Amino acid sequence: MEVKHPLSNQTSNNSTQGSMDRVRKKKFWNTQRIILVVGGGAIIAFIGYQVFFSDKRSKLNVEADKLTVSSVSTGSFDEFIVVTGVIQPLKTIRLDAIVGGYVKEKIVEGGSMVSQGQVLLRLENQNLKLNFLQSETEASRLVNDLQNTRQQLRVNRFNMRRTLNELDFKIDQAKDIYDRNQKLFKDKVIPESDFLKSKRDYELLVKQRDIETESQNYQEENAKMQITQLEGTLVRTQKNVELWRQTLDNLVVKAPVSGMLSSIDVEVGSNISQGQNIGQIDDLDGFKMRVAIDEHYISRIFVGLMGHFDFNGKEHNLQITRIYPEVRNGRFEVDMSFPKGAPEGIKRGQSTPIRLDLGKAEKAMLLPVGGFFSDTGGNWVYVLDNSGKRASKRNITLGRKNPEFYEVLEGLQPGEKVITSSYANFGDKEVLEMK
Repeated sequence: MEVKHPLSNQTSNNSTQGSMDRVRKKKFWNTQRIILVVGGGAIIAFIGYQVFFSDKRSKLNVEADKLTVSSVSTGSFDEFIVVTGVIQPLKTIRLDAIVGGYVKEKIVEGGSMVSQGQVLLRLENQNLKLNFLQSETEASRLVNDLQNTRQQLRVNRFNMRRTLNELDFKIDQAKDIYDRNQKLFKDKVIPESDFLKSKRDYELLVKQRDIETESQNYQEENAKMQITQLEGTLVRTQKNVELWRQTLDNLVVKAPVSGMLSSIDVEVGSNISQGQNIGQIDDLDGFKMRVAIDEHYISRIFVGLMGHFDFNGKEHNLQITRIYPEVRNGRFEVDMSFPKGAPEGIKRGQSTPIRLDLGKAEKAMLLPVGGFFSDTGGNWVYVLDNSGKRASKRNITLGRKNPEFYEVLEGLQPGEKVITSSYANFGDKEVLEMK
């Protein structure tokens, strides 16, 4: 039988326990801790990148096939505008009613060729006829009054001559008596009273003749003045009669010139008033262009400015000959002539685009015209990067404009690509991502 000593057993257990404690001791950098440290570092690095290095600009995904992309280029900038011109006759004569009345007869229809003096309409106006008759009656009365006054003047002249002749006879008799009595009185043959009576009779007759002469001169002048006044009144009345006659003649409307009666807007039985437009005649000997231009360019338009347009495959020049400064609905009008004559086959009423040159061609950086301008005012654009997949907002400065290009002053370089279609759907995004 084996007996175990208690002390030795305890020693043995302690030795075994110490050996087991040394084997189970754990390491600090175990797998779990390493994973936590690496993961935390990655998160911190990501946050730091987002804070300090990532692109924080607002972005928008857009469909590339719905955009218009244009290249910035260098070339010749022609400053011009495209306007629309309408062919018009060189001269258009308005037909306005000189007098009013109702249409009694319509002889020519619109669209017909007419010759100068040809009757177009006949009007009727009874009031004008009545006024003409009254004026003629007044002229006839004045003619009779003038004839009567002249006749009366001649009669008065005969009577005045007769009166003066009788006075001269009496004066001669009185003078004979006076001379004889004067001699007899000197010889003291007759009394002084007889002498003085003969003297007074003679002197009375002489004074009567002077008064009669003065009276006759006054009557003569008065009669002449009446005749002059009647003659003046008669002349004015006769002119008035002639005016009324011409007015009646104007009831027959005639063509003032030869040409095409392009319109005549009246019918038989209709009533037209004085001054009313009833049609127009086109002079087909030449044509001009009537052009409407935006008021923005009014300070740059002048007589002599050139333009050109294409007709039947050929280019034709035009020149501004007249400017109408009145602005209506934001536009004003000019007339343009054909320096070398109107093209053959051109017709009234045709419209055509005209290129109106505003300045000489100059070398410049060019950006094609597009809808972006209405959204940005030309202050900025979206410029594509080299990959063509991203477009960023960039401030630019534009100068002049023609229907094809803007002149680029700052912000772009030749060869760069710009989105030139409308930006209406992009809001205030700074970057566009293509997809």
